[in-house]
Amino acid sequence: MHDEQQRPAEHGPLAGFTVGVTAARRADELGALLQRRGASVLHAPALRIVPLADDSELLDATKNLLDQAPDVVVATTAIGFRGWIEAADGWGLGEALLGRLREVEVLARGPKVKGAIRAAGLTEEWSPSSESMAEVLDRLLEEGVEGRRIAVQLHGEPLPGFVESLRAGGAEVVGVPVYRWMPPEDLGPVDRLLDATVARSLDAVTFTSAPAAASLLSRAEDRGLLPDLLAALHHDVLPACVGPVTALPLQGRGVDTVQPERFRLGPLVQLLCQELPGRARTLPVAGHRIEIRGHAVLVDDDLRPVPPAGMSLLRALCRQPGWVVSRAELLRALPGAGRDEHAVETAMARLRTALGVPKLIQTVVKRGYRLALDPASDAKYAE
Repeated sequence: MHDEQQRPAEHGPLAGFTVGVTAARRADELGALLQRRGASVLHAPALRIVPLADDSELLDATKNLLDQAPDVVVATTAIGFRGWIEAADGWGLGEALLGRLREVEVLARGPKVKGAIRAAGLTEEWSPSSESMAEVLDRLLEEGVEGRRIAVQLHGEPLPGFVESLRAGGAEVVGVPVYRWMPPEDLGPVDRLLDATVARSLDAVTFTSAPAAASLLSRAEDRGLLPDLLAALHHDVLPACVGPVTALPLQGRGVDTVQPERFRLGPLVQLLCQELPGRARTLPVAGHRIEIRGHAVLVDDDLRPVPPAGMSLLRALCRQPGWVVSRAELLRALPGAGRDEHAVETAMARLRTALGVPKLIQTVVKRGYRLALDPASDAKYAE
């Protein structure tokens, strides 16, 4: 997938909306799910994953566990667990590591890592139905961790309070760092996503890992855009996270997010299919029903793409539905139009053409323009 916006292939629940994707892994899969439902996608990986196959930290942790067996190993991600086994193979320690893991209690965070454990010829002792590290922690603490040696496969995301709680309970915790997150080598796509978010030309931004959220916030801070980014995420651009751990960096900045009940890409996309159309403005105008989406308008369920200038005018008219909006006020709503009121007339002509029903917007001579709100609705919107 490219970092440029992709036009929706068909009219679906997300048609007319633009969604930012910050994922590094499985970005193509998430983008395809969004586009299949009609969304335009702006892909900007906010980080990159650096494997630690040659990293001394992982090698040291592996040798440590081979020299002195742990009581428990907590496997947190499938990619991380597979990466650990592959790295050990590369060092000639693969069979020794698998032999060690057969001797100890292995806990799997969820079904994917459970599958990776079994593919390696091992069997997990237990896995929570919730896929929650909090539930893993509760089980360990209930069993008692005093004097136990617990290895935790780290996976680049914060495990809030997990290691600290184990150590407070008297456990010796050995971290197994399989890979780490780094900023992307090319910051251009991230900067374009930031600019689009601040300009409100995105309708939602998706996050599938906490490091991606933290990386985007960090880049915004470096560019002096953090206040603008937070304002956009607070009010106009929907931040959608795959789960509560992913949301932590945003919540730390006071940003409320939406999350699916099941922490998967499919439910995340389904959530957007509910949330974004639910936030769209719908009005009865000149005998038609119009629904205003991010870069398009549904006119009686006919999707009509609208250029950015036209969308700016339409939103200004919709803030006062049925009321006359002056040319001067509409000029202020046009990005980069300067002081030439002729720019309003040009953009308005293009808007009417894009909508396909010119009578939706009335010209009020010498005063400005108004949405031709249906008479039955006038009283409601005039109050």
